[in-house]
Amino acid sequence: MSILKRKASSDRKRSKSIWEQSFRRLFKNRSAVFSACILGFMFLFSFVGPLISPYSSNGIDVTVMKHPPDFTHWLGTDIYGRDVLTRLMLAGRISLTVGLASMVLSLLLGSLLGAVSGYYGGIVDSIIMRIADILMSIPSLPLLIIIAAMLSEFKVPTDYRLYIVMLMLSLVGWPGLARLIRGQILSLREQMYMKAADVLGLGTWRKIFHHLLPNTYPLLIVVATLSTASGILSESTLSFLGLGVVEPTSSWGNMITIANNLIDFQKHPWLWIPPGAAIFITVVAINVLGDAVRDVLDPKMKGR
Repeated sequence: MSILKRKASSDRKRSKSIWEQSFRRLFKNRSAVFSACILGFMFLFSFVGPLISPYSSNGIDVTVMKHPPDFTHWLGTDIYGRDVLTRLMLAGRISLTVGLASMVLSLLLGSLLGAVSGYYGGIVDSIIMRIADILMSIPSLPLLIIIAAMLSEFKVPTDYRLYIVMLMLSLVGWPGLARLIRGQILSLREQMYMKAADVLGLGTWRKIFHHLLPNTYPLLIVVATLSTASGILSESTLSFLGLGVVEPTSSWGNMITIANNLIDFQKHPWLWIPPGAAIFITVVAINVLGDAVRDVLDPKMKGR
């Protein structure tokens, strides 16, 4: 037993050393550090900014409708006289929350089902993978549009639509991750340490959660970053079409709907350029950071 304890302690130290090396490599990547700083700023901008803003999100002032940017309203006002900068901050809070929440839900569902499918195999594997295949065979955006249109038809309250959008995005996001995790588990379960776990009589769930899933963390981290960016884009698309987050709640997507009007598109660019730039900058930063994390955690890249 003492030998097993020493072996476990050695494995933990080695795992800790590997993670420390990975973080050091990541900090040496200038693009990754720059992207992380941008994302940190966007989170502070979205979650702290509204607390110090002198304006409210729905503070209508008809005397300054579509007012261009000045020292009073740094990004101007919208068609109802609301401060665009304040709404941009609050919209970022909604868009980032939807992206992160949908990522977490799809990550939990996909990793769990993928691990169960890969470990048990047989009929369990067939059922889970066939469900994943069916969902992956349906184009995600049309499916989201159909479901969102049904929500509009049934007049689902605005407060509940936000949570339903998160569930919708996680619904279309988990099948791809489940297949990736399944492939990893199929390989890992044949390793010698898993044979030793069988000999020791460890329980099924302990083997899955303590020995198999932890070895897929690098893959999960990479997928998490890319899924967050995908969630933000999908939410913005649905909201732009009027099928996601709707007024009076603001998101980056529904703020750009003003671009549907040619006059506002040409004469009042401050109404749609800020949310469009926020989406672009955030998604690019997340993707660059995700690529850097992938390169750091990929064993084939360590020698470069």
